Amino acid sequence: MAKDQRPLGLHNLPAPRGATSTPKRKGRGPGSGLGKTAGRGQKGQRSRAGGNVRPGFEGGQMPLIRRVPKRGFWNRSRVRYQVVNVRDLGRVKGDEVTPATLIECALIAKSGQSVKILGFGEAERAFSVRGCALSKTAREKIEGSGGRVEA
Repeated sequence: MAKDQRPLGLHNLPAPRGATSTPKRKGRGPGSGLGKTAGRGQKGQRSRAGGNVRPGFEGGQMPLIRRVPKRGFWNRSRVRYQVVNVRDLGRVKGDEVTPATLIECALIAKSGQSVKILGFGEAERAFSVRGCALSKTAREKIEGSGGRVEA
């Protein structure tokens, strides 16, 4: 390493070539190429200071966002469930099924969201289910295999 060079660190990293450029100096006389109107053209709304149109403005024509009909409804109080099928409960270690045990065996992803067990497939062994919503067929299959459902 040369004597005048210091080791590179996060505090003295140079910018990569082409990453920085000097800003255009607008309105600095005719020799600059961007004097007088400063690249804004002649007259008009966009040539004025503060002059521009808001997003979605179409020159007075009825904007597309207002021409297209609004449809649907988003129910904010709807409960969204993470779904697990009865056939997948065989992957749970032990015989107790809770949201925590379902997260451990990667059957669900989030801990704060409700869980619902659906009745697709067959229960391989008896399970004790707590803290999960169940469909009617899932409840029948779990209780039919000797398991129990706690509220």
